[in-house]
Amino acid sequence: MIRWMLILLALALPAAGQEQIVAGMSQNRVSITADFDGSEILIYGAVKRDAPPPEGGPLEVIVTVEGPATPVAVRRKGRVAGIWVNNASVLVDSAPSFYAVATTGPLNHILSDTDNLRYGITIERVIRAIGISGEADKAGEFILALLRVRTNEGRYRILEGKVELTEDTLFRSDVVLPANLTEGEYKVRLFLLRDKRVIASQERVIGVRKEGLERFIFNLAQEQPLIYGLLSLVLAALAGWGASAAFRLIRV
Repeated sequence: MIRWMLILLALALPAAGQEQIVAGMSQNRVSITADFDGSEILIYGAVKRDAPPPEGGPLEVIVTVEGPATPVAVRRKGRVAGIWVNNASVLVDSAPSFYAVATTGPLNHILSDTDNLRYGITIERVIRAIGISGEADKAGEFILALLRVRTNEGRYRILEGKVELTEDTLFRSDVVLPANLTEGEYKVRLFLLRDKRVIASQERVIGVRKEGLERFIFNLAQEQPLIYGLLSLVLAALAGWGASAAFRLIRV
């Protein structure tokens, strides 16, 4: 009995030479206010070892930051009778509102396809399009279009070489969050790799929430849409009247 307990205890302990992540962030909460123009998050950490580094390939680090995911309709425009109209569309099951991948080196040099599939690290692996193939011909083109549009908007980013690794122990990366953030929880994942294989990982969360006037307007639009609509009309009318009065004063 004691023998089996010792075996189980040995299995539960970290293996000799195992590398683990000890990480932190400059902030774990972002407040969206009326003058919010983006935020920069410092993600830093160290590699914890109970023995000298194992032999093999160099240590690599990947950091991903993923925003809340929602279904997305992707449409394609075509020319019909001389007019540009939407002639095809597909519904992507789930696509993150923001996604950034920061690495110590080129992704195809430090990450295997097998571990990319297992952990869902690259942007293409994070987007879920299970039912897309039956909705339109050449569905892959719609995924590429979604990637292109959101990359141009700064919402999808590949930051190769933007993770600084010092003496195979300390690492840091700065990830800029854009001004057009979606409210919710942003998942931060950190991966250690050797020989293109993930050997350790850790997950953290950044909370993004509207505050002040932004929170009031958001809650009003969600909870009292009729009042929100009426107030919008009143404000538009007042703005129009104010502009008209100012124009008359200028003419005089």
